[in-house]
Formats: sequence, structure tokens, C-alpha cells
Amino acid sequence: MEYPVMFQIERIYYPILAAVGVPVNLVAIVILSRGKCGLSKCITLYLVGMAVADLLVVITDPILRWTLPIYFPDTFLNITPVSSLIITLKFVATVVSVWLTVAFTFDRFVAICCEKLKTKYCTEKTAAVVLGTVSVLGCFESLPWYFKYEPEYIIDNVPWGCVVKLSFYTSPTWAVFELFHYILTPCAPFFLILLLNVLTVRRILVSRRVRRGLQGRSKGENHKDPEMESRRKSIILLFSISGIFLLLWVIRLVYSIYARITDTWQYSSYTDPHFITDHTSLMLQVLSSCTNTCIYAVTQTRFREELKSAVKYPFNLIVNLIKS
Repeated sequence: MEYPVMFQIERIYYPILAAVGVPVNLVAIVILSRGKCGLSKCITLYLVGMAVADLLVVITDPILRWTLPIYFPDTFLNITPVSSLIITLKFVATVVSVWLTVAFTFDRFVAICCEKLKTKYCTEKTAAVVLGTVSVLGCFESLPWYFKYEPEYIIDNVPWGCVVKLSFYTSPTWAVFELFHYILTPCAPFFLILLLNVLTVRRILVSRRVRRGLQGRSKGENHKDPEMESRRKSIILLFSISGIFLLLWVIRLVYSIYARITDTWQYSSYTDPHFITDHTSLMLQVLSSCTNTCIYAVTQTRFREELKSAVKYPFNLIVNLIKS
């Protein structure tokens, strides 16, 4: 059977993404949980939460939603209730991952721009409350997606496959819910992250000018400011995470708005630009769940050191066993 080109790409792309996404997120969770990366407990908790959410995205989307059904089409994963549950969990993991990125961005905004609020808000306790709240609200917000689908066919009274109910396209209730969902994810997070980053940059530039003025620096001097150096490292991490998120989600954001405005739900063929754009945007969106570990490795010296130690550990263990 000859598959359309886009399907052939997905049959290769999602297994590779799963093979990469699971180990890199597990590595990030383990290394960050050890607390030896020179980051505050507050930041560490947000980053661990984001890594866990990203891991769940990889498990529910590339693995359970795509890879296993493609290569093992007759398993219980294709039973309608199970398939609907997997899709719902995918939405839960995605919503939580996105809003934890927003929460992390807001935490760094408060730490840099709101000195009075910083001591009360940027704490491990607050981060734990935010993580729990976002997770619970993400579950409740995504629950209606379970009822979007109906069986594609029934064999021996067992429902198989998932097709979208006709009422999804005709019901005003579904229209309102879907609009609310796309405003909540990704429209609002996209613009909140962009706004917070702009305000943070503005604050940093103002603070830098003030500190240089107070220290009486001339243009030719090159003194290191520990406070500004600490902020610089924090900002590199923040902008890397939020910047990659914006880059990988922008096509999905634009297409979601376009599809809702033009009421585009069906494709004329597998070469239809709408079909290609829709599936490409989904592939890029899921890719965002695998990038944070690479960002940590590039921007955080201590994370790289811990990663090197983790890679060397099995080999050192084998060498020690041989010597003993």
C-alpha cells in the first residue's frame, strides 16, 4: 500500500521523536532532581515539572497516539474508549506543559522586575502550588475532548477506531469550547510569554544602565558585576526556553486562528496545503517537548557537567568491576 508523502514522513518522524524524547526528558528529570545544577529550588521545581509534562506529551502523542497504532494496528489501543482516553491525556499533557512554560516565564519576570514581590512569590512552596494548580486545571479543561469521538466501526460489539462526531462541527457548545481551548492553548500562552519577555528585557536594559551609572563606569572599563552576571545566566535560560517554544508553536497558532476564522475542517486531498500545514504544525508542536534538555546542556555549565558524569558512570562502573 502506497501511503501519502505526509504519512510516510510521520511514520518515520514520530518513532524517532519518541526514541529521542523519552530518554532526554528522563535524563533532565534525574539530573535536575539531584539539585546540583546551581539553580534555585524554585527554578529547579519548575524545570522538573516541565520535563515531566514533556515526557507525558512524548508518551501519549508520538508513542501511544501515533507510533504504536501505525505499526500495531490491531491492539487494544485502537478500541474507541482507550483511543479517546489517549487523545484526552495528550491534551492534558500539552496544556500542562504549555502553562508551566508560562509559569516559569512569569516566575523569572517577577524575580527580575518585581523586587518587593520576589521574596514572597519566587519560593519553592509557591512553585509547588503553581505546579499542582496547573496540573489539576489542565485535567479539567481537557476532559471534554474525551467525548469528541465515536467508533469508526464495531466488531462483535467492540467499538474500534475514533472518528469525530458530526455534532462537533454543528454544535454551538462544541464551537464555544474549542474556541475557549485555542484561546487558552496556545493563543494566551504565546502572547503572555512574548509580553513577559519584552517587559523583562526592558527592565534588564534599564537596570544595566542604572548600575553602570552608579558604579561610575567608563566605556573603556570592563569590570564584572556578579549581580548582572547571575541575571545574564538566568535570562539566557529563560529566553532559550520561551524562544524555542514560540518558534515551534507559531505555525500552530497561526493555523488554528486561520482554521477557525475560515471554518476549514476538511481537506480536498493529501496534497492540500491545509492538510500539510495542519500536520506540519502538529509535528513542530510535539517537537517542543524534546528541546528543553538540549537547552539546558547548551546554556547551563553545571548541567553539562552532571550530564557528562551520568554518561561516564556506566563505563566507570564497568571499569571498577573489572579491576575488582
